[in-house]
Amino acid sequence: MYPYILMVLVVMFYAGNILVGKALNDLPPLTLAFSRLVVALIVLFPIGFLSAWKERSAFWEHRRPLLLMTVTGVTFFNTFIYGALHFTTATNVSVLESVIPVVTIILSAVMLKEKLRGIQWAGALLSFLGAVLVVLKGKVFQLASVSWNIGDVIMIGAIVSWALYSIYVKRYMHLFPSFAALFLMTGISVMVLLPVVFVEWLIGGIPTIAFPSHIAGFLYLGIFPSVVALVLYNRAVDLLSPSQASVFLNLLPVVTMAGAYIWLNETITVIQLVGALVVVAGVFLTTQSGRRQEKAKS
Repeated sequence: MYPYILMVLVVMFYAGNILVGKALNDLPPLTLAFSRLVVALIVLFPIGFLSAWKERSAFWEHRRPLLLMTVTGVTFFNTFIYGALHFTTATNVSVLESVIPVVTIILSAVMLKEKLRGIQWAGALLSFLGAVLVVLKGKVFQLASVSWNIGDVIMIGAIVSWALYSIYVKRYMHLFPSFAALFLMTGISVMVLLPVVFVEWLIGGIPTIAFPSHIAGFLYLGIFPSVVALVLYNRAVDLLSPSQASVFLNLLPVVTMAGAYIWLNETITVIQLVGALVVVAGVFLTTQSGRRQEKAKS
């Protein structure tokens, strides 16, 4: 039960990431991604620096897996999402994010030789269909008529990045202290994005930062999705598997819908509630059958 609670919290923080990211959509995407990482680095410094320094030889020895986790999970995933939101709709982004668990399951089977039972595949597919129901308000057959553009191509980068990050976390994160690793990954990401942000500012001009709305948004994005959610997700992947943990991401449209209803006064249809129940049922099938499989092995 503990890892499932962790994943529910992760989904809640990432739903907030979408809502706040949408509210800050007047800022350029690289500026937004860079600003949240700067906040995260400041938060992580007092709790991660000393540990990172003590374990510097281990980090250097395993620098390749550290770099792989950095670029996929910290540097580019949200950068892709914020970039996509500048060209495409939140609906398209939500639909494409629902593909992440499927891609993660396929990559887990290929890279980790992870074997899933038929009922787990069915649960993953069921949760995906439920997420599509929520996002499209039941108009599934309109999926083919949705206007797709360059933003959707950018989202493919986000899908692949997070799926690979989930695999790398399962394979390599145990090599490092958690907060130290996150501190270094965030610091590297800040250095990678810094020159790119300068180019963005040279082309489009330095954006105006509004106080307190932008600052409050940066603080949320930098603390909860960038630090707390990543720590919880990494732990959940370690306790479960990339496939089982990623299926919880199909709850993201459901939680985002609830948040939009509460804070943005958006309406919720009956078919969306049905879709939410379908997502929950799919997640339950995947996780519970996985638990029975692990008990049978032990």
